[in-house]
Amino acid sequence: LKLAKEKSWVDHAFYLGASSENVDQLGAWERLPGCAGVKLFMGSSTGTLLVDDEATLFRVLKGGSRRMAVHAEDETRLKQRRALVEVTGATASLHPVWRDEETALLATKRLLKMARTANRLVHVLHITTAEELEELAGYRDVASVEVTPQHLTLAAPECYERLGTYAQMNPPIRGERHRAALWKAVQDGLVDCLGSDHAPHTREEKDKPYPNSPSGMPGVQTLLPLMLDHVNAGRLTLERLADLTSAGPARLFGLAGKGRIALGYDGDLTIVDLKAKRTITNQWIASRCGWTPFDGLGVTGWPVATLIRGQVVMFEGQLQGTPQGQPLRFAGC
Repeated sequence: LKLAKEKSWVDHAFYLGASSENVDQLGAWERLPGCAGVKLFMGSSTGTLLVDDEATLFRVLKGGSRRMAVHAEDETRLKQRRALVEVTGATASLHPVWRDEETALLATKRLLKMARTANRLVHVLHITTAEELEELAGYRDVASVEVTPQHLTLAAPECYERLGTYAQMNPPIRGERHRAALWKAVQDGLVDCLGSDHAPHTREEKDKPYPNSPSGMPGVQTLLPLMLDHVNAGRLTLERLADLTSAGPARLFGLAGKGRIALGYDGDLTIVDLKAKRTITNQWIASRCGWTPFDGLGVTGWPVATLIRGQVVMFEGQLQGTPQGQPLRFAGC
């Protein structure tokens, strides 16, 4: 929080990573100032955090009260299928084969049943499969749904043929059938919010041969340009986009003073030019990684200005003033 106060132009909060070592402290820690809640990995990803046994998972679910964010992939199946990518000449096109639909579905189904038993709200991150969406529709009492612009915009096999390891993320970019299902869920209201899944690995890291290359890609800066382009293409309305990026997250996580333009709220606004035509480039990316999988993509719709608590902090691509970001406040904390 000290570092964020010195460097952040926007308000912020941080997740606590769940593990078997800290399970007994999470219920108290999740209410600390500046904490967004608990995040749990059911399957191993790029980091080392992992809760893959049901007993510990249930203890985490029972040990807190705030909505918990979960990366749902089945660790046992990941281990069983690892040999599929440990072959000579393996490429990133095998990523959705290794981390297949069943890997995601098994974990999501197990999580949903346990969440209902524990009476704990969960937020299932970066959903990628049609089958998970069907399951989630029956658990709206305990589960909220996130998708990413990456999974809504890219599709296999083309993305792996064109980008190689730069298209590698967890859960993987999948085929068109799943992308179409994600869009239907967005349009039907099943999806509650968008996430960036921002993981800005360097080129040096991403250039390692698969599967030693890390999963993840930058996502914060391209989220709004991509989604505004989808608005212009008729895939969703601007009002729906505002709900997915602002009102939706505020509802889910109890963000105090956020998510509405109304008296008493913080005056956080993003001003967009719906007709502006721009091209996303690697050079435009502000993250130190200096690349994006959308390099060269032309889009219609662009963010022009950002206001935080009524103060302009970004205008025409340039930061304004000095970092004034504050820890987010949460209802009941």
